[in-house]
Amino acid sequence: MTARLITFAANQGDIGGGEVMLLNLAVAAQALGLDVDVVGPGSSGVLEAAEEAGLVVRGLGASRRDYLLSLRGWQGRGKLLWANGLAPAFATSGQGGRVVHLHQQPRGTQAVAARAARLGAHVTLVPSQAMAHDVGRARVLENWTAEVTPSATRPAAAPPVVGFLGRPSVGKGVVVLADALHLLSQRQTAPPRLLLAGEPRFVAAPERRRVDAALGRVEHLVDRRGWTRPADFFEQVDVAVFPSIAPESFGLVAAEAMSARVPFIISDAGALPEVAGSAHPWVSPRGDAAALADTIEAVLASTAGEIERVVTSARQRWETRFSPAAGRARLAVLLRDLDLT
Repeated sequence: MTARLITFAANQGDIGGGEVMLLNLAVAAQALGLDVDVVGPGSSGVLEAAEEAGLVVRGLGASRRDYLLSLRGWQGRGKLLWANGLAPAFATSGQGGRVVHLHQQPRGTQAVAARAARLGAHVTLVPSQAMAHDVGRARVLENWTAEVTPSATRPAAAPPVVGFLGRPSVGKGVVVLADALHLLSQRQTAPPRLLLAGEPRFVAAPERRRVDAALGRVEHLVDRRGWTRPADFFEQVDVAVFPSIAPESFGLVAAEAMSARVPFIISDAGALPEVAGSAHPWVSPRGDAAALADTIEAVLASTAGEIERVVTSARQRWETRFSPAAGRARLAVLLRDLDLT
């Protein structure tokens, strides 16, 4: 392959984890000297963000359906198409000149679509070894995050604050977290409070009701913030909790906690332990509210020295594995292997 032109095709117009990585990849590829543009549904959030990042953008069609139909005719445009998600990959099934980048584990009918989407592609990329094991015949390109620097160090407070940042859904473990908080409220006279940050976009109504019912039992302990900047979130919590029960393909929020030097608890779902590393001490079995309550208690009872050792190790892991510099280096190797640099 000799082309030095790459078009990054968004999976959707709204910005989720996959779109954050699209922007990271496109900016990094441009910094490496390639001619880059980004395509997506016209007048969409992802294109606005790409333009703000200094990238050339093109809207294809007024709707997501029109956009994907436009992609179907991509063959022969003389650029490498980086299909950033299942939708653009499937829309261009069988075409050459593509990189297929899957950010979520395809299941059910999506698994069938993914097999078709990968036909003709130079390479299929996934963000973790855990996902590569499930998908098969894929190359791992780990995600990375911008540095998160809280503007202040949270002073010791009573009661302490446990934080969740992400999509408030069943799969992300919010019901398990609510149950764990309820157990702590029965054990302790001054149980921790929960700062719940994140928008319920992409969460179906029945699932929202289930989450709301679980949180209702501990409503007096919950502060719902909605969308919150990661730096603002991490400076307000004593420990962050990411208790997913669905297998995670990566774990961007865990990497952000590592950057911010904030203690965090993960479940053993999917790639979360892979991101945190085998030395991370605070891992709870997925779906086990009692174990999660015990782990929260253990973190909050840790000495300042114990906390410092863990967060320093996590920060070092972020710098070497999940920082922008580490991500750009991995991308450069990939582009070199594709004969693009």
